[in-house]
Amino acid sequence: MVAAIFHSPIEAAAAPVPPAAAPAPAQPAPLESTPAPAPRRPPRDWRGLWMAMLPPLFGLALLVLVWQAIASTSGSGIPKPAETWAQAVAVFSDPFYRNGPNDQGIGWNVLSSLQRVGIGFGLAALVGIPAGFAIGRSVFLSRMFDPLISLLRPVSPLAWLPIGLLVFKGANPAAIWTIFICSIWPMIINTAVGVQRVPQDYLNVARVLQLSEWKVFTRILFPAVLPYLLTGVRLAVGTAWLVIVAAEMLTGGVGIGFWVWDEWNNLNVSSIIIAIFVIGGVGLLLEAALIRLASLFTYEEVKA
Repeated sequence: MVAAIFHSPIEAAAAPVPPAAAPAPAQPAPLESTPAPAPRRPPRDWRGLWMAMLPPLFGLALLVLVWQAIASTSGSGIPKPAETWAQAVAVFSDPFYRNGPNDQGIGWNVLSSLQRVGIGFGLAALVGIPAGFAIGRSVFLSRMFDPLISLLRPVSPLAWLPIGLLVFKGANPAAIWTIFICSIWPMIINTAVGVQRVPQDYLNVARVLQLSEWKVFTRILFPAVLPYLLTGVRLAVGTAWLVIVAAEMLTGGVGIGFWVWDEWNNLNVSSIIIAIFVIGGVGLLLEAALIRLASLFTYEEVKA
């Protein structure tokens, strides 16, 4: 009985010991909320900016240096850049003065030249663009007018000025006629070439669908020919602006060409150089505007 109550030391040592409770896992400390970093701005492309600005500045500096070197030569008669700049400040301080029909500011002369160019160019567009579409669409008309265009297009625009004076009996209509005759050829040729390069498959589909000539023009021809047409318009405007200066030198009146000739008669070479820069600047603005307009209707093929 005693043995039943008291266990031996060996049995006590062999008795299983209940496992100790496992320690609870440590909870991680709560992280403090940090604001998200602000997005970094991309670095400014200073190299591209300098490459866009420095070459034109170097070109202008080279022009001024060559101009200064030629003007410094004895007996050249060319005013120096500083003298021309002082004259330009005086000219542009009041560009719209009027002291009579033949004594007006350079602003009125530029506007008069632009008005003549606009009228002559507008008339050329009204005639040349429909003629280009007709010549491009008709093989008969193309073969009929190709020799005439090839014969008349190389003629100098000023050769048409006496014909204008003879027919219209006036200097202003003769100058507009000269602008008209020199502006019409680029628009006719480029429009006709654009029509002839329209894929024949498009026209075959239009024939199968029995589309009217108006729908063929508005849905197929005009969208496809528009880039060619705008190229012809750009070439025509550039040619017209070149011609109007020479035409106004011969016809007189108010205009930038007449202003150049009048300043030459007054032996004011600085004003002639100013007029050269004005003519170039206006031509550059016209060219840039038409290039921008053409880019809106020109779609380049995306390469994979």
